[in-house]
Amino acid sequence: MLVALLVAALRLPSAAAEDLTGSRVQVTFEAEAGDSDAGRQRTCEGQVLVEALDGGLLVEEDDGQLQLIPAARRGEVQRLPEEAMPTPAEVGRKLLADLPAGFQLLTTRHYCICFDTSREYASWVGAVFERLRSGFATYFRRDGLELTAPPRPLVVVIFADRRRYLEHAEPTLGTASSNVIGYYNLMSNRVTTYDLTGSDLLRGRMGGRQSVGQAIASSPAAAALVATLVHEATHQLAFNTGLHQRLAPIPVWLSEGVAMYFETPDLRATSGWRGIGMVNQQRLARWRESHRRELLARILVDDEVFRDPATALDAYAEAWGLAFFLLKTRRKESADYLARLGRRGPVSDDSPQQRLADFEAAFGGDVESLEPALVRFLSQLR
Repeated sequence: MLVALLVAALRLPSAAAEDLTGSRVQVTFEAEAGDSDAGRQRTCEGQVLVEALDGGLLVEEDDGQLQLIPAARRGEVQRLPEEAMPTPAEVGRKLLADLPAGFQLLTTRHYCICFDTSREYASWVGAVFERLRSGFATYFRRDGLELTAPPRPLVVVIFADRRRYLEHAEPTLGTASSNVIGYYNLMSNRVTTYDLTGSDLLRGRMGGRQSVGQAIASSPAAAALVATLVHEATHQLAFNTGLHQRLAPIPVWLSEGVAMYFETPDLRATSGWRGIGMVNQQRLARWRESHRRELLARILVDDEVFRDPATALDAYAEAWGLAFFLLKTRRKESADYLARLGRRGPVSDDSPQQRLADFEAAFGGDVESLEPALVRFLSQLR
């Protein structure tokens, strides 16, 4: 819904003689109602992704956040030289200034991690995400799908405990925040989570000389927690490497299917995660209980089935099954499909007819024709 509203607000490109699209700028604007600085003048720096006909701007800030500035709130705009891109350390300092007191900064090769828990835990998260990033790029490159390196470090925010995390997450997620231990926000471009070793499921596991990874790996309850972290980090990678375009109409089944393909934990590893495309036993069990041909056809064209509590769990299992089947048995076609959708911009057609056409062009037929092979393949998994 949020993406639809943003796209509608910026539906028409600028017809101005001096189009700002693609330029690095500094923009002064009035903060909107609901913002902590509502009514005050704010400033952001970044690249203009879209300039609307009425002068509204969609700006990607230097830390990856998207800022929608309607024409009515837009103030002075100053072009900036391309070489004015800030360093990761400068981005990190800005991030810390926007977070509650007590946060520290840890930078890895590809991530900027803000945390107010132990540095050991932040380092563990950084190591898991770095391993995921390496495997993510390698996996798709094997089928000729070249991804782009993010132009900036990816941002992760880690709260020390669940209470502080919920205070931060509830304005964004609402009541759903109490059901998840982390999330990727398309607008802020951040993964936000909290220290899992302080959760009720893992409380008391830390002790002596046991490392964070060992504490997590020693708890069967940690599997779902690690899966969620990797799932959300996969979303972040997909939307920052060109696999998906931010604000483009990517079908939910595909976005979630890819994230579930990567999420499966392996508690035999001290990191809690290794390997890609492992069988997710929980998703597989749900698929075996709920698979229906009509649901398989529906997830291709209807995202609402993922948002309805009555159908969401079955829809996610169906999306995992379809993505797992295609990525395992139709690798070339899957790469073609991902590349096709990865080229789509925010104003692309997202009608059911277009979704079906995209799928059929890549896989040579509709999903119903693939269903018998899908059922055979998934039924043989152990």
